[in-house]
Amino acid sequence: MTNSFQSEHRPLEIRYVSQDKRLEIDFDDGVSYSYPAELLRVESPSAEVQGHSPSQKQTIAGRRHVGIMEVEPVGNYAIRIKFDDLHDTGIFSWTYLYDLGRDQDEKWQAYLSDLDAKGLSREPARRG
Repeated sequence: MTNSFQSEHRPLEIRYVSQDKRLEIDFDDGVSYSYPAELLRVESPSAEVQGHSPSQKQTIAGRRHVGIMEVEPVGNYAIRIKFDDLHDTGIFSWTYLYDLGRDQDEKWQAYLSDLDAKGLSREPARRG
């Protein structure tokens, strides 16, 4: 049985580019991915976002300007990202991050389509 936290790809370097609100990861196979903080937030592997089955996945709106306050290691297999909207419950395993980087164009388009279908926006709600 394979441990779901084991990954064939491990990061060599993880950088947060605050002015671009992007997390950049260089993996040991020579592949590098650049993740917008918004994508990481709306695709957080937390139960709050993903639910406990695909049918329970939540659409997170209003996160166009979300940033990252902190990235902390979780053992030797993952990181926890603390976003500036105070979400911090997702554990981003190396496998999850690698797959998200590889599939980010499709994930992003699905997210935009889901927002549109539900009449939601990437823009934060205006305060009254």
